[in-house]
Amino acid sequence: MTRARRPSRFAVTAFGLALAASPVVALSPLLPVALAQAQSGQRDAAAEQFVQTQAQRALSILAEHSRTEKIHAFRGFVDQVADVQTITHFVLGKYNRTVSPDQFQRFAVAFREYASNVYESRLNDYHGQTLKVTGSVVRRPGDVIVTSTILGGGQTQPTPVRWRVLQGPGGWKVVDVEVGGVWLAITQQQDFVSTIDNAHGDVGVLIAQLEKRNHETATESN
Repeated sequence: MTRARRPSRFAVTAFGLALAASPVVALSPLLPVALAQAQSGQRDAAAEQFVQTQAQRALSILAEHSRTEKIHAFRGFVDQVADVQTITHFVLGKYNRTVSPDQFQRFAVAFREYASNVYESRLNDYHGQTLKVTGSVVRRPGDVIVTSTILGGGQTQPTPVRWRVLQGPGGWKVVDVEVGGVWLAITQQQDFVSTIDNAHGDVGVLIAQLEKRNHETATESN
């Protein structure tokens, strides 16, 4: 499995917001941003408030807890604000149509643990940054790109961050984060699909690689 470009320290933590269990919603809304036309000039105040509020909650967890407490608190927080079922289907790309139910369940477990390991490894990199929402663009009702900037923490320049949020029966959920022009779920999909392509379409190879990484991470932490 190739390694995707490594985003900034906050981007990894931010992507954690889009990688945990929540109710299932339809796969169809999660399409590459470029494939849908935004409704020009239209903003969504509710989506903006959701991102601002949840980002502040995340930053409070990072600022006020020990590492062990951060891991526990952050996992619970992410469970509330992200839609992993949609993301888990999405990152399989074209192979989502052919993966067996048993393989998908095994992949979902491995992917959740892998994603958690990625962002948890960076939780102590937070150094007092703050987030300010600056606007939003409605792609279609209930599908919004919220723009924000990360400030402080030793950064000499603000870091633009965009959040893809979808509105479902349970409210707004984060499904992707863009930093430095890179949409992280889309990049992860490209990485995973390439791995499966190189294995002649065998999803089991990707699952085995994720499980191996998860085992190595668990061994290193003991």
